[in-house]
Amino acid sequence: MSKILIAGAGGAPSEGVINSLLKSKKGEEIIGMGSEPTDLVLSHARRKYYVPYANTPDYKVALLKILNKEKPDLVHFQNDLEVYHASMLREDIHKAGCKTFMPEHDVIDTCVHKWKSYIAFKDAGIKVPVNMMINNEADLKEAFSTLGDEKGNVWFRAASIGGGGKGSVPTNDYNMAKCWIDRVNGWGDFIAAEMLTPDTVTWLSIWYEGELVVAQTRKRTGWIHGNRSASGVTGVTKVGTTCSDKLVDDIAINSIKAVSKKPHGIFGVDMAYDRNGIPNPTEINISRFFTTVLFFTEAGLNMPEIFKDIALYQKFPKLDKKINPLPDGLMWLRGMDTVPRLMTADKINKEVITL
Repeated sequence: MSKILIAGAGGAPSEGVINSLLKSKKGEEIIGMGSEPTDLVLSHARRKYYVPYANTPDYKVALLKILNKEKPDLVHFQNDLEVYHASMLREDIHKAGCKTFMPEHDVIDTCVHKWKSYIAFKDAGIKVPVNMMINNEADLKEAFSTLGDEKGNVWFRAASIGGGGKGSVPTNDYNMAKCWIDRVNGWGDFIAAEMLTPDTVTWLSIWYEGELVVAQTRKRTGWIHGNRSASGVTGVTKVGTTCSDKLVDDIAINSIKAVSKKPHGIFGVDMAYDRNGIPNPTEINISRFFTTVLFFTEAGLNMPEIFKDIALYQKFPKLDKKINPLPDGLMWLRGMDTVPRLMTADKINKEVITL
């Protein structure tokens, strides 16, 4: 029986992958590791190992100890920080007899650093909002004078590794922006950008040596606890809905090819619509599935299973369509401490009573 080691076990992004893999008929043994013991104990992995955070000196030693003890056939990482640092250890991982299914490190480096991916998109001629690095107060003043929308709002976010809208805040107040950047020590790390609309869409895909294996589009309706975030963005989708749009497909593919000449592994293109209805890529979530991947699994498209079947057995899926094989209009409803549900708008209307 093959073994698969999943990093970040117990956290929502990794548990979506683990629960999808547990549905596979091949019955691989799923082992978990993570850096938060209180998350780790909640995991559905069979065994659970603690590791220090990936950006610490002790991470490599701990990872290799687990690989030598468990001898997993495949290891997969589920957050940007660990993807980035583990990518630099892939030769050691392979020497330990464990496979990875990751893009080249320079592709990962481009995608986890938002300024680098912005430049790649722009150089490829893809429509993106104008971005500026904020190194000092002069840059901040210029951002407000050149990037503000009709209300003077500018979008600020951290360029360094991190998900969930790290450091993001929209504001038309110079003093607020300055205080925020001071507070998070963000000078030289923050990016200012033209505002896009709140409408967003994600194109999740798996590639193998330059060939697209499968891709599925999902739009988002709101963020869980968005009202508790300065930007309204938490990275935790409240409602996801399957959809299809040729324009989204084309922009996503062009965005991926802007960062990689030969895409390999997982590429999740996040896009936000501008006021002309054009989806603009804001980032590529590289070498990891998004948190709600169990949505697609429950709907009939088990992307983590496809991923591990390729990595372990060179088995590729037989699909009627490579792009958007799921029907439009399927909804994944999520909340805190509630079991997610796969629904449609008609099913919701039947269950909800309006007096």
